[in-house]
Amino acid sequence: MRTLVIPAAGLGTRFLPATKAVPKELMPIGDIPAIQLVIDEALGAGIDHVVIVGSAAKPALEEYFAPRPDLERSLREKGNDAMADRLASIGRDWRVSVVHQDDPKGLGHAVGCASGSVDGDAFVVSLPDEIMGGPEFLQKMIDVCSNTSGSVVGLMEVNRSEVSAYGVVAPAAEMVDGVVKIADLVEKPLVEDAPSSLIIIGRYVLTVDIFDEIARLTPGAGGELQLTDAIRAQAQRAPLHGVETMVDRWDTGTPQGFLTAAVEIALVHGWADGLESQLRAVLDRHRN
Repeated sequence: MRTLVIPAAGLGTRFLPATKAVPKELMPIGDIPAIQLVIDEALGAGIDHVVIVGSAAKPALEEYFAPRPDLERSLREKGNDAMADRLASIGRDWRVSVVHQDDPKGLGHAVGCASGSVDGDAFVVSLPDEIMGGPEFLQKMIDVCSNTSGSVVGLMEVNRSEVSAYGVVAPAAEMVDGVVKIADLVEKPLVEDAPSSLIIIGRYVLTVDIFDEIARLTPGAGGELQLTDAIRAQAQRAPLHGVETMVDRWDTGTPQGFLTAAVEIALVHGWADGLESQLRAVLDRHRN
């Protein structure tokens, strides 16, 4: 399993006007674009081919992955070899492919756009709105896929009152060591109809026959082609498992969530000496 697919064609409307010019995926956490953190997680789990599903309206995303020997040379001339090496490393030991989804029709459609670029019998899908605290969770999902020869979805337990905003799974058995066999799943159910409080989060390991199911999709929730519906159809004839996350997870889909992630990740990684005391001082001023 070598390929990661990142659906990144969305226009980031919750972040306007900033995203009028800058793709949300390139907004920094510390000094690292959010999408690079998602890629680094996958690289740590053995991935070496990244497929970005972008759009012609977001050329800056492709420019981020393009080599810039002139900039690297300028940095080296100024003695900044460390930054030049960082720039040179983008896409050096891993391959990047970019495909376009210029007529967005949902997550299922976005993943389907990558069908011609996926290598192997299975592949990873990571949503760029979610940042994980390390590669261990994704590595476990990949291992479960290899051991079962079936697709795997990432799971997290939430309060039952929150389930209607997510895809929700119906377990077929008890969870063992964070892994559960799935009987069924449903996209954004009513709270009273939800089969569990285990929601699907933005990490998937899918066998390539998912593309056949995506090709047969009809509009589902929200009038879009839902990836959840394709996985559900696949699960009627092949094993499907879920893995509950055991690492930190940050949802960066809103400005508030992005800010929270930026602060927490900076503190976790020790990127900002004195940040904690500075934040406390700011909060104290505004409380008073």
